[in-house]
Amino acid sequence: MSVLLEMKDIQKSFYGNPVLHAVDFSLEAGSVHALMGENGAGKSTLMNILIGIHKRDGGTISIDGQEVEIDSPAVAQKMGIAMIHQELSTVVEMSVAENIYLGREPVKHGLIDYKQMYQQTEELLQMLHIHLNPRTKMGRLRVADQQLVEIAKAVSQNARILIMDEPTSSITDREVENLYNIIRDLKKSGTGIVYISHKMDEVYTITDKITILRDGESIATWNTQEATHDMVVKAMVGRELTEQYPKRESKIGEPILELKHLTREGEFEDISLTLHRGEILGLVGLVGAGRTETVQALFGVTKIESGEVFLNGKKVEIKKPIDAIKNGIAYVTEDRKGEGLVLPMSIAHNTTLPSMQELSNKVFIKSLEEKTKTEKILSELKVKMASSKLAVKNLSGGNQQKVVLAKWMMKDPDVIIFDEPTRGIDVGAKAEIYKLMNEFVAKGKAIIMISSEMPEAMGMSDRILVISNHKLSGEFNRDEFSQDSIMTMAMRYM
Repeated sequence: MSVLLEMKDIQKSFYGNPVLHAVDFSLEAGSVHALMGENGAGKSTLMNILIGIHKRDGGTISIDGQEVEIDSPAVAQKMGIAMIHQELSTVVEMSVAENIYLGREPVKHGLIDYKQMYQQTEELLQMLHIHLNPRTKMGRLRVADQQLVEIAKAVSQNARILIMDEPTSSITDREVENLYNIIRDLKKSGTGIVYISHKMDEVYTITDKITILRDGESIATWNTQEATHDMVVKAMVGRELTEQYPKRESKIGEPILELKHLTREGEFEDISLTLHRGEILGLVGLVGAGRTETVQALFGVTKIESGEVFLNGKKVEIKKPIDAIKNGIAYVTEDRKGEGLVLPMSIAHNTTLPSMQELSNKVFIKSLEEKTKTEKILSELKVKMASSKLAVKNLSGGNQQKVVLAKWMMKDPDVIIFDEPTRGIDVGAKAEIYKLMNEFVAKGKAIIMISSEMPEAMGMSDRILVISNHKLSGEFNRDEFSQDSIMTMAMRYM
């Protein structure tokens, strides 16, 4: 296969902080090349240079052997480079079709030809086996469906070089297999694909080569079939990880939270559960089953139409998130950019946002106390940053997720709801978050964890409840865990 792309000696710094040190990366036509590394290793920065978002400080980029300058995303697009971003960049008030062809709308007599645009979108979605209405507003779609639209948008550009940054982070197993088929078709047409993922099974299934970045440096490149799991992990983190899911001795205490017959029409029906102190309770189900909708209602994001909530045996009314927070419940959302962070705000202010009452004298913020507590929790979570004064939008996706965790850990709640807590996070950071979760419940507190990764749900949970088509369909204690049995319950009411 011919070399389609070659990036040599790429260097980049932000605010005097070097993030890429002479990185080399190449991509062959008709191949899939995995780019792996811990959060903050430099993967997104390297790809943002390739698509013209950032300007490199040094090094060269060549396409088909010719050195090129990529000054903007528009230039990258003209050169046949497209990217599916991990963090969705959809326009929620526009339709699916308008998002796919934004800036490339078909025109007739000087006006946008909506009829043609909707027809082209319908044909594209059918080709990709994506079952969505082109006229539906993006804001009405699930995160998983928005991800599929982003994939369709990239494919519609007929790119020669396609960058996929965590493309399966929000989609179901069935949709993942469909994505693999799309990738195989693109390979046959000669498209070169850069595949950024922390999911080892995906990398071994769909890629031809693997390149590892660590701390802004190129560490190794292998043919995928030659790289063992241990080789990849050690190259990524610079050490061996002995346990994927750290062991702990579960000391399950008395009930801390009880839900009785919670219902919200069309989203969840007759949900009853009991959460105990010292327990991690896994909530498992297919995308759209009603898991996120249930915990959002518990946190006061949406209204509980019927049913009761009890904390420490006392009935409580939760109508708004502030009610949940006052009752010691925290919620780590799956959509960190849209719901978990204020992107233009500093890392420090995002971290202390729920704790402002405790960190102020009702007139002024206690700046020294804020700084001390912020630096302590961010250090414990190993957030990679030049300064906590920087806007949180400048962090990598994984480090942004750590800031979301940090703000709730600082609040010291009794119950934390984790919705896809390690989505888009590397293996080293996952181990750190699992350790923090274990330490949290060891204090006699409790966790509800939604995870679409079955090994994670089984590895971290003391007990698993399964939701199928908005209803509870099964319950498993740790000694009863079986992927087949859990998936059978997930399909029970479909």
